[in-house]
Amino acid sequence: MERRRYRVASAIFKNFRSVIDLTLKPVYKAYEFWLWSQISEGPKPKHVAIIPDGNRRWARYLGKQALFGHEVGYEKLKEVLEWLWDLGIKAVTIYAMSYENCVKRPPEEKRHLFDLLRKGINEFVEGDEVRKRGMRVKFIGRLDMVPEELIAEMRRLEELSKNYTTHYLNVAVCYGGRQEIVTAVKKLVKDTLNGELNAERIDEDTFRKYLGTSHMDMDGVSDPDLVIRTSGELRVSNFLLWQIAYSELYFCEAYWPEFRKIDLWRAVRSYQRRERRFGK
Repeated sequence: MERRRYRVASAIFKNFRSVIDLTLKPVYKAYEFWLWSQISEGPKPKHVAIIPDGNRRWARYLGKQALFGHEVGYEKLKEVLEWLWDLGIKAVTIYAMSYENCVKRPPEEKRHLFDLLRKGINEFVEGDEVRKRGMRVKFIGRLDMVPEELIAEMRRLEELSKNYTTHYLNVAVCYGGRQEIVTAVKKLVKDTLNGELNAERIDEDTFRKYLGTSHMDMDGVSDPDLVIRTSGELRVSNFLLWQIAYSELYFCEAYWPEFRKIDLWRAVRSYQRRERRFGK
């Protein structure tokens, strides 16, 4: 009985929200125009990293299964990427699945997330987006935790896009910042013991070459200038711990499936209003 009441209440809420959205559409358009007038001439971040949080909570709020939230979140990601490319952002890094997700989430949910990732890869391979955007796609993280057949599809897309440099899309899968640093240290120690590196000459630039994002360095793409996290949580959750040392952080209250263009533009406006001194 209680679940039935909840479903009825959710349906009423959704219908009410649809009416409100339709009523406020002209207001949103006017607000978008006003926001754009504020940010259009200002400096844009070169590299944006996103923690798209809140899919499951959003689904539960509507009385839906968690998997439904991931489905809608996947569609939202495609939409947000279009907004970012159109804004002139050169590089985007998406926190698709954390290391903790791959360790702790139920098998059914992990399979569903991997299926969505496979779907995205196939859309890129079979579609025109990679060529049209000149986009290099790279997967970073503990890929040994990913099904082998999916790794093969990842490598196929990476190979297809490896020569593009107009845009970069990094997809963090089974990724953890601590794990990335530990892996980098192991490789660095191995190269040092093999005589390929002089321990006295190891510096930050040397260490960067062992990180998953090192492929962008040769094209002068910076570490993330701006990190956006949705759902109202105020933490970085083990994401790009080395790379975001000087990033600007923007926390948005909206759950990821409800993230709007005005939310993105607010983040850019916030970025433009900050003075980035890098310790100077």
